[in-house]
Amino acid sequence: MAEDDDEDEGPPGLPPGTPFYMTPSGQAALQEELRALWSEERPKVVEIVSWAASLGDRSENADYQYGKRRLREIDRRVRFLRKRLERVQVVDPAAQTRRDQVFFGASVTYAREDDSEVSVTIVGIDEADADRGRISWVSPVARALLKARIGDLVRIRTPAGPEEVEVLAITYPE
Repeated sequence: MAEDDDEDEGPPGLPPGTPFYMTPSGQAALQEELRALWSEERPKVVEIVSWAASLGDRSENADYQYGKRRLREIDRRVRFLRKRLERVQVVDPAAQTRRDQVFFGASVTYAREDDSEVSVTIVGIDEADADRGRISWVSPVARALLKARIGDLVRIRTPAGPEEVEVLAITYPE
């Protein structure tokens, strides 16, 4: 499925119509990407394509062919970003009043069966970055942790099989 073909689709594994939750900073990042693509990069590429087209034979003009391909990529990403931003539901974790439970935007530290500790922050699909400990709220780990409290034992699915973890800490941004 192309990234801009998600008109009626919700997040993967959830029913259609499920909102795309996102933090305020995640929304701002998508808006900035859209602005940069539309207002900065696209006009530059259009200028290059126009210049390359004015040279004549387009069939062997690498600047023209690359520019047209890049314009299609930009336009596809712009369509995707606009659709996503129309459907996004911003959730500010700093406004969470029930801070004793895991909800969207929480940073959670849990102990694994081997006594190692893992810290993750539950964020929107477009904000997930496993290398930085930011996991999507629809991931198996996040879904298992949602609504847990400190001290709860939670069963998570891992590639190696199910594992029981203990929630050690829950924090939200101030």
